[in-house]
Amino acid sequence: RELARDFLIPGKMSSEEVENMETEPENEPTPVELDGVVTGMPNGTAETSPVNEAKKIVLDSEEDAESQRVKKAEAKKVQGNSQYTLKNYKEAIKLYSEAIELCPTCASYYGNRSACYIMLGKFREGLEDARQTTRIDPKFLKGYMREAKCLLMLGDPGQAISTYQKVLQLDPNNQSVADELKVAQSVHHFESQADGDMKKGDFRRAVFCMDRALDHAPQCTKFKIKKAEALALLGRHAEAHDAVSNILHIDNMNVDAMYVRGLCLYYQDNLDKAFAHFQQVLRLSPDHEKAKVAFRKAKSLRAKKEEGNNAFKAGRYQEAYDLYSEALRIDPHNVFINSKLYNNRATVGAKVNKLDQAIQDCTEAIKLDDNYLKAYLRRAKCYMDTEQYEEAVRDYEKVFNMERTREHKQLLSNAKLELKKSKRKDYYKILGVRKDASDDEIKKAYKKKALETHPDRHSSATPEEKEEQEKKFKEVGEAYATLSDSKKRMRYDNGQDLDDMDSPFSHDFDPNTIFQAFFGGGGHGGTHFSFGGPGGPGGGAGGNPFGPGFTFQFG
Repeated sequence: RELARDFLIPGKMSSEEVENMETEPENEPTPVELDGVVTGMPNGTAETSPVNEAKKIVLDSEEDAESQRVKKAEAKKVQGNSQYTLKNYKEAIKLYSEAIELCPTCASYYGNRSACYIMLGKFREGLEDARQTTRIDPKFLKGYMREAKCLLMLGDPGQAISTYQKVLQLDPNNQSVADELKVAQSVHHFESQADGDMKKGDFRRAVFCMDRALDHAPQCTKFKIKKAEALALLGRHAEAHDAVSNILHIDNMNVDAMYVRGLCLYYQDNLDKAFAHFQQVLRLSPDHEKAKVAFRKAKSLRAKKEEGNNAFKAGRYQEAYDLYSEALRIDPHNVFINSKLYNNRATVGAKVNKLDQAIQDCTEAIKLDDNYLKAYLRRAKCYMDTEQYEEAVRDYEKVFNMERTREHKQLLSNAKLELKKSKRKDYYKILGVRKDASDDEIKKAYKKKALETHPDRHSSATPEEKEEQEKKFKEVGEAYATLSDSKKRMRYDNGQDLDDMDSPFSHDFDPNTIFQAFFGGGGHGGTHFSFGGPGGPGGGAGGNPFGPGFTFQFG
């Protein structure tokens, strides 16, 4: 053997070649050696020589070693199969790996290890082993099928389709592969549909499509992340956050999952943590376009909101209003922050007495966040200020149901009181004065309204007009009788039931009594008023401040 090693040329013969070698005859003449083959012997037979004998010894030894390696590899494979059956996939992988080390050119060992990786959800490793089987044996159908399965689970249905089509070229009648091809085509369709829906902003439809894709590829991380992104854009942040957190627990370097979790934090107004996620994504993947866009929007949104807050605190209300409006245009999908921006803008509107605009902004804030307590409180206050008491009561009831505090209970009670008061005659409106009008202002207002509505002034009007003016004249008297008396006015302002009060304007109330008392006498020798039509006493056209047909007569 030592001699053989000295003479052995590079390269070795296969075991098949060794087995097919003829036994060399002994005691023959030494031939002329040519490239390891002896010529000049009868019938061209090789001559036994020390060199040839050494070669034979080495080849026999190598054949024995190779045979032993194959036997050991097969034994490892059998043990691996047993562990696979017991679902001990990690142990099976270890045994198949030992078999591969002993015999690296056996396709079945790679195929079996690929199957274990697939069962463990390690599709990238499974894909590489499956491809190695077909590199060793281009007609190894199981290798192609495992490759296609891994591609599908890795979110590449297009390549899976190509691989299945390759199998059908090798085995056109394989119905199982034909069925798998249809599944891959279906997944490819749903993924393409979801991508289009995301671009159109139809996130609900995108979730539906990814669910259908996941029905066929339930372990596909890529599809799970796409669904989570759509959920985040729909405002279902908790679901999206949980989905990508599970992925990151297994693969903490998955930049797409990291981006979606940052997106959830951004949409929940947790900007500091969102910034940290986006920055980490861009460190690991500087060209991650979605992370770039989200990071840029988040920074811009925060800056505009803070500028608006500073302007509001400084009393620059129009500037604050404009800054909040600019911030609202940055990212319409960020409903949580936008609801705050609408409420902030409503606060500005209330400050500058644009109450209708403030109500509208509060409504927008509530549409985005149905549990936004501050927006309900702000809108209710605006409703109170615009005397829309039924709407105010409804909002304060919502507030009290959300937080049953003493303060909210009092606000609700006040709104209900104002609603009750609003259903009576509004004496302040009848006289045309503010609710804080002085006694002199009330007297002046009564004098004006009483003279305008006195029936005698409308003696020439139609019966319908006369009836309407008589009604107004009576209401003016009621209003004055109540508001000119401090006790009655206080009870009226407090919303007490005026029908139960001992009031002078009961059902038999005569407004003429108040009119005559106000202007003096009323038939007891004092001043008396009469209203004539055109051509009556004093009814000329010259300079009458009350118009034609209005005269004063004194008894």
